[in-house]
Amino acid sequence: MGFVPQTWFLGNLLAPWPWQGDNGYGMVFDAGSSHTSLFVYEWDSDKENNTGVVSQTLSCDVQGQGISSYANNPPEAGNSLRECLDKALQVVPAEKQRDVPAYLGATAGMRLLREQNSSATEQVLAEVAKTMQEYPVAFKGARILTGEEEGAYGWITINYLLDSFTKYSPKAHTWLRPEAANIFGALDLGGASTQITFMPEGSMLSQNEASEFTLYGYRYNIYTHSYLCYGQNEMLKRLAKELIEESSSSPRVQHPCYPRGYSERLSPSWLRGSPCTAGGRPALGRSSVTLEGSGNASACLAALRKLFNFSACGQSRDCGLDGVQQPPLRGRFVAFSAFYYNFKFLNLTEGQPLAVVREAIEGLCTRSWEDLSSSYPKENPKRLPKYCANANYILTLLLDAYKFNESSWNNIIFQGKAGSADVGWTLGYMLNLTNMVPAEPPASLKGHRPSLWAAAITFIILTLILGLAALLLLLWL
Repeated sequence: MGFVPQTWFLGNLLAPWPWQGDNGYGMVFDAGSSHTSLFVYEWDSDKENNTGVVSQTLSCDVQGQGISSYANNPPEAGNSLRECLDKALQVVPAEKQRDVPAYLGATAGMRLLREQNSSATEQVLAEVAKTMQEYPVAFKGARILTGEEEGAYGWITINYLLDSFTKYSPKAHTWLRPEAANIFGALDLGGASTQITFMPEGSMLSQNEASEFTLYGYRYNIYTHSYLCYGQNEMLKRLAKELIEESSSSPRVQHPCYPRGYSERLSPSWLRGSPCTAGGRPALGRSSVTLEGSGNASACLAALRKLFNFSACGQSRDCGLDGVQQPPLRGRFVAFSAFYYNFKFLNLTEGQPLAVVREAIEGLCTRSWEDLSSSYPKENPKRLPKYCANANYILTLLLDAYKFNESSWNNIIFQGKAGSADVGWTLGYMLNLTNMVPAEPPASLKGHRPSLWAAAITFIILTLILGLAALLLLLWL
């Protein structure tokens, strides 16, 4: 689905809060394609500084796969959330729980399920909503986010946590708006989709490509696009299908991205279960296929490039992939989710030059399975053999699709957290839906707290009464 232009006005802080004068809480489930996580946030609603006050109190990973995997057993999708909901109630004071806004946002995994089976999708959402409504929280809904929403909320999260939208200057005694060049772009890689979001030069966007936010009294025109089926897990499925199709129906297929000595047996249902691998001729018949690693870095990179449609862009420079228009990159970017986790494994999150990154990835891909498994005994054995494919895929995505190059590579920051909070779309989502990010400038929102203002008025009135009483007493004497 293409980009849909939207205008966003993200709330205001003038409405009364049910917890006025005390700490507030909010919780958001991130129902991703491969797993679900719950985040609980806390903020001091009595602070005058309305930015940068949100902290992450809890992060809880739901056991099992994403909720889309429960299409054949929807009630279990709801039951899977209970353990994390129980943990959330342990960190929120009992007297606050019924005021806690609770959300569930589902992403690309559920977007794919909706394409396959809309009825099962609705049942899964109904079951998770039913479970959340059994708990003493203010349930606000379970819904599927669009890819563009996912990208935009991730962009808000990053810039909110890094004080990019507004910052208070003690020296100037006022709120300052950072330069536009200091606004970060967002790069998100999930299991089933990837998103790129940034602020291009103003003249580079037509109205059809722009999404507008009003934050702290300023307008931000951002470009955001989500590519479904270009997530990490779906990439691995598409790559396997491509290799199997090229093997002339052989039961044993060489996989250049897997380490030498490693093999993986695939059943037909593994590929048929996703719309991303449904097109073209069937890759598997009724029999299984064994993928055997050959550890060839250059062949791995070449195989991955075949998954991208670069020809649809023609000669256009302002084009990413699949014919989607993309303005020239601008400024610094924070790469999170699978971008960060894969590069963290390779110790490549410290701003290493592109040449060093390439060398490290190539070195990883040439190592045998025996070497890798003995060197990383604590690493998940299902994840370990995939790092070569994942890392090369990230390089292809960033360099060939998103158009980073040797010099602009240094503008990418691979980061999993900002302060105590995980970087992702959930915080931006909650900030929007709870009106925590004001559309108005901070100056118009700052002022005396009601309790202090009332105390000041009372003090002035008492002072006047006492002064008048003293004057009358002097006159009477």
